Amino acid sequence: MASEQNKMGLVGLTTIVTVNMMGSGIIMLPASLAQTGAISLLSWILTALGAMCIAYAFAKCGMYCNRDGGMSAYAAEAHGKSSFFIASYTYYVCLVISAVAIAVSAAGYLVPFFPWIKTTPIHTFIAVVGILVVTMVANFWGPKITGQISAITVWGIIIPVVGLSVGGWFWFQPELFSEAWNPHQDTTVTAISSGIALTLWAFLGIESAGANSGAVENPEKNVPLACMLATSFTAVVYITSTSVIQGIIPNAELAKSDAPFGLVYTYMFNETVGQVITALAVIACIGSLLGWQFTNAQVSKAAADIRLFPKVFGDVNKSNAPIKGMMIMLALELGLALMTISPNLVNQFNVLLNLAVFINMVPYILSLTGLEVILRKKNVGKKEYETSAVIGTFAVAYSIYGVYACGQSAVFYGAIVTFIGYIFYGFVAARDNNNGAAA
Repeated sequence: MASEQNKMGLVGLTTIVTVNMMGSGIIMLPASLAQTGAISLLSWILTALGAMCIAYAFAKCGMYCNRDGGMSAYAAEAHGKSSFFIASYTYYVCLVISAVAIAVSAAGYLVPFFPWIKTTPIHTFIAVVGILVVTMVANFWGPKITGQISAITVWGIIIPVVGLSVGGWFWFQPELFSEAWNPHQDTTVTAISSGIALTLWAFLGIESAGANSGAVENPEKNVPLACMLATSFTAVVYITSTSVIQGIIPNAELAKSDAPFGLVYTYMFNETVGQVITALAVIACIGSLLGWQFTNAQVSKAAADIRLFPKVFGDVNKSNAPIKGMMIMLALELGLALMTISPNLVNQFNVLLNLAVFINMVPYILSLTGLEVILRKKNVGKKEYETSAVIGTFAVAYSIYGVYACGQSAVFYGAIVTFIGYIFYGFVAARDNNNGAAA
């Protein structure tokens, strides 16, 4: 355990949570949200409130549940061993889908430098495959290298996005924003729902907010507070950056852009600056993808270590990297990239995003509903219990709404993927039952 002098304070923890959350989630969203219009600002506001509830609930789970496994462990507190497996399985699938979506984002931002990427769907597929392979191979040298690279590259998107949020208002045109408000004349409810899955995607990762509570000063106070502050700051940056961009670029052009942040800096300054921002975004995407792929390899390794995933996922090399599991994951990513190939990068990104958000809501809901059990076991005070239970209930309700907002296609295919997980768990349960009988 870290000494009190070496423990992290509120400011340090808030900074880390903010950086972890922002990553590359925002990078393609201005173009996707422009397909609905600037009215998607309402989706951001609702999602920010929901995300803060989720962040608070996960922070409490992380503080009081000492079992390894993160969300899977929280789920098991309320729903038993099968939910540990299903939470791990669906989170693993979600990260596979997310990796492909991030690779598609990177491919979109590479188009200005390599126009051939967008000439045919096959060329797009080749670019996505190249990005996935390069980032996966880079992980073979273990967590230290991955962490060092990701910690630097993430600023390639954070700096331009925060810069746009602050300085973009000098180029903001209210009449352009007004024209972009609701171009398709959708009802307010329809418009909000169409943007919920997109905006929720940008906050995925908040589930890790309370993971390091043991290294934090006064964790009972600072962990939830850091989660709330980080989520609030991230929400403000997301809302302001996607709002200001719709007052600079005409909505129809923004909706078709494969590199919206590069485009807005071209409008604000010149093409050279736009290309620099585009290059930074590519670097950020690759760094983010590097981190997420390693995270997923560790998720599957942790499940393999407790015999919930096949043993092959737990085998590591001398750099402590689970290469065999990574290669299986890469094969799944390449298959998914081929299945979702599209001549339109924004459309391919949206399909992957909706599917990823739905599948990720499964472990979210399973784990968040374990909060009250965790609090009861720790005998927390009545006020803390009631406050956390109310906020946790709102978090679950919002997560269910997120499922609805993903659309019928994502729910249909996501449900099939989830049910397939129960087939796998049947073998795990049968094996463990047989071992118990033999004993």
